[in-house]
Amino acid sequence: MVLAGRSGRQSFESKFEWRRLERMDNCLIIGGGVIGLSLAYELAGHGSRVRVIDAGQPGMESSWAGVGIFPPPPPKPDNPYDELIQLSSRLYYSWSKALLAETGIDNEYRSCGAIFLARNDAAIADLDKRVAEWQAKDISFTNLSLEQLAEMEPHLRPRGKLLAAYFLHDELQVRTSRHLKALVAACEMRGVTIMSDVTADDFIVSGNRVTAVQTSQGLLKADQVCLATGAWSTAIGQKLGLKLAVKPMRGQIVCLASKKPLLSRILYEEDRYIVPRADGRMLVGSTVEDAGFDRRVTSDIVAWLLDFAHDVVPELREAEFETIWAGLRPMSLDGKPYIGRSHRLDNVLVSVGHFRAGLHLAPGNAVVLSEMIRGQRPRIDLSPFAVDRA
Repeated sequence: MVLAGRSGRQSFESKFEWRRLERMDNCLIIGGGVIGLSLAYELAGHGSRVRVIDAGQPGMESSWAGVGIFPPPPPKPDNPYDELIQLSSRLYYSWSKALLAETGIDNEYRSCGAIFLARNDAAIADLDKRVAEWQAKDISFTNLSLEQLAEMEPHLRPRGKLLAAYFLHDELQVRTSRHLKALVAACEMRGVTIMSDVTADDFIVSGNRVTAVQTSQGLLKADQVCLATGAWSTAIGQKLGLKLAVKPMRGQIVCLASKKPLLSRILYEEDRYIVPRADGRMLVGSTVEDAGFDRRVTSDIVAWLLDFAHDVVPELREAEFETIWAGLRPMSLDGKPYIGRSHRLDNVLVSVGHFRAGLHLAPGNAVVLSEMIRGQRPRIDLSPFAVDRA
């Protein structure tokens, strides 16, 4: 963090450097994942001048690696996190229609439902916990018989004794890569400036405000600055004196391609799942690994995921092995995202640490932060997600 007027850093304040400042943006968003792009899209829709910078290519880090599955929201949320889930779930329908109308890109948002299986004691225990949560939140589900399961998914033939099967009615999915592509295109159409391969290296602070951001492409200035930096948030937050306890958690995914769709619904058993796409592709995931910033995929995990896929849908043995990848999910150490304004710096906002729910929460997150940035009272109480919480 650079304090304006300190000796030894006068090059930041030189007339030459300040001439490199472009127009005064209303908001500079650092991080071009789904959280940053969604906020930019929402702000630009209200007439704000917005700039997004990303250290790589926008949308190509953990957002791109996600599979885009959204559990149903509770009909009557009783806490701010559930309210955010409900708001985001409601917005996805309207946002998907708007993105298609604006860009011509279909993000393949659809309500497909999900089937949960249990073939051993551990899976039964896991499923019992899920059922209890669904009941407590009044979320709609059905206990399936073997006959009902076979009728719903004829290609689903799990090996071993099936102990239980449930259908979760309102599970949703979106095709992540297309959603991100649509967001980038829509942001640009709304006048958002998106800069790739630009790092935020330091901050110039005067009093309790950031007056400029020193980037790898020179100084940038904005009324407000928002960090949407995912798994990298701890390090960049330290430059502003913010204690953002966020760490990367690796998730590995396998993509298989079959000649015809073999499932219509998302399929779960404990931590593993299969997500069917409309074109016959099947995404098989996933892990939650504390592996630092290591994005490698490993043969043992690939084998574990493939064993699951082959065990429950035998025809997937004939599917093409298309690709594998790993993403780094940003997990906060206390399990809650950081959303809101810093108490130390009046014009700095943060939206990080959404872990596996970043894609799901992005629209609602964008709306409440946009309200805060535009001087309105957010419709959801953000105090549980306070940026400067202990």
